[in-house]
Amino acid sequence: MTSALHHEAELVIAIGKEGLRITPEIALSHVFGYAIGCDLTRRDLQSKAKKLAQPWAAAKGFDYSAPCGPIVPADEVQLSANAAISLSINGRMRQDSTINKMIWSIPEIISILSKYFKLKPGDLIFTGTPEGVAAIVKGDVVRVECSNLPPCVFEVGEEE
Repeated sequence: MTSALHHEAELVIAIGKEGLRITPEIALSHVFGYAIGCDLTRRDLQSKAKKLAQPWAAAKGFDYSAPCGPIVPADEVQLSANAAISLSINGRMRQDSTINKMIWSIPEIISILSKYFKLKPGDLIFTGTPEGVAAIVKGDVVRVECSNLPPCVFEVGEEE
């Protein structure tokens, strides 16, 4: 289905309280916890869809497209503004940055999304990726880490 599967290391926000049109000032009160995840993209399908002005659904939303580590309650996470986020493939670093380089802060992300969607307990928000996105292939072992969150580790398997 794809000849260009790419990884994107991302902090994941787990919503714990329902909300619509949430202000940044109270956004963190809607967070249950955090995890680290990997947003996978079929880059060749995404490029084709862009050229044809079509939706990216097949490129971004497919089985196993968003592996995620265990969710840790917010009060147990030490997530400073300069917390490191990294991704390695087969032990080689591919992405290495800090969350303060995200375009929007966590409260801003929640506030912006809640203008368009009612956020509900159990919703997971993938926050965006640092530079260093690249291809992965069958057999690659991917490890994504951030702060004191349990890592997200998986092996790229056969296409289904």
